[in-house]
Amino acid sequence: MNKDLITLALESSCDETSVSVVKNGREVLSNIVSSQIDLHKKFGGVVPEVASRKHVENISYVIDEALEEAKVTFDDIDIIGVTYGPGLVGALLVGLSTAKALAYSLNKPLVGVNHIEGHIYANFIEYKELEPPFVCLIVSGGHTHLVYMKDYGVYEVLGKTRDDAAGEAFDKVARAIGLGYPGGPLIDKLSRKGNKEAIAFPRTYLENDSLDFSFSGLKSSVLNYLNNSKMKGISIVEEDIAASFQQAVIDVLVDKTIRAAKKFNVDKIVIAGGVAANSGLRDLLQEKSNENNFKLMVPPIPLCTDNAAMIGCAAYYDYINGYEADMYLNAIPNLKLGEKYKKA
Repeated sequence: MNKDLITLALESSCDETSVSVVKNGREVLSNIVSSQIDLHKKFGGVVPEVASRKHVENISYVIDEALEEAKVTFDDIDIIGVTYGPGLVGALLVGLSTAKALAYSLNKPLVGVNHIEGHIYANFIEYKELEPPFVCLIVSGGHTHLVYMKDYGVYEVLGKTRDDAAGEAFDKVARAIGLGYPGGPLIDKLSRKGNKEAIAFPRTYLENDSLDFSFSGLKSSVLNYLNNSKMKGISIVEEDIAASFQQAVIDVLVDKTIRAAKKFNVDKIVIAGGVAANSGLRDLLQEKSNENNFKLMVPPIPLCTDNAAMIGCAAYYDYINGYEADMYLNAIPNLKLGEKYKKA
């Protein structure tokens, strides 16, 4: 394929309205993210209806800004990529309906992208030399997956959470401590001042050979510790709680990731998703990767959180592999990794 392919990508699965222009899958010409964090802080979490309405208000402006920054026009666009799941259905529909309107009016191919898959592809943007196969740990507010990526678009899900996602546990514990929202960055910052061995919170490894995760018990253990301390009049040290909780999460994440990499005999490990920005997770996984001679690849912070650049990268590879959608493409809030939409 000699011609450069320019993708206009839209991401609106949760509370970020993002639009990106990506050249040939890996060269980001623009990546505009309009965050709603300040709007949702007062609610202690994302309110789906509020998020959807804000996407409607923002998306046209974000598209204009992305085109302007990339110094392209609609005439230069070859592919329209968009997240169609998983995520909040109302939020997804805003991006999806906009993308379909653009694809129809501009007579451009439409590609529906899996949001979880997009997180994996963030690594291809940062590491131009990266090629499958590898093991990927995806950790965010809504998802915790351990995946073996055999080839572009070809995955084997090795494990996933059976209850709370890692990021969800961070948010709930942060709320219980009184830190606010979003919880992950706040706990990460506070934990640096605490003693990670101060409180013996449980590590849930499940069955001996399982690569699944479970964080509900850990979350409950933290809540019980807080309640018992309050009833007994014992003062709590927030820094120690944050550090001990965070260590309990990342010990399990790192242990299972290293086990998966050994099992599938790969030499590369990548991480993705919002919790991939956690400094403790990055440090411990780097340490264990070095000990076991794995190359660890970690996307920069802006590519860990929700963004359209990762969707543009995934859309490009889906398109060249024949996964073009049509106007029947719909939002799928519980879309599974590896599921692909292809027009008849």
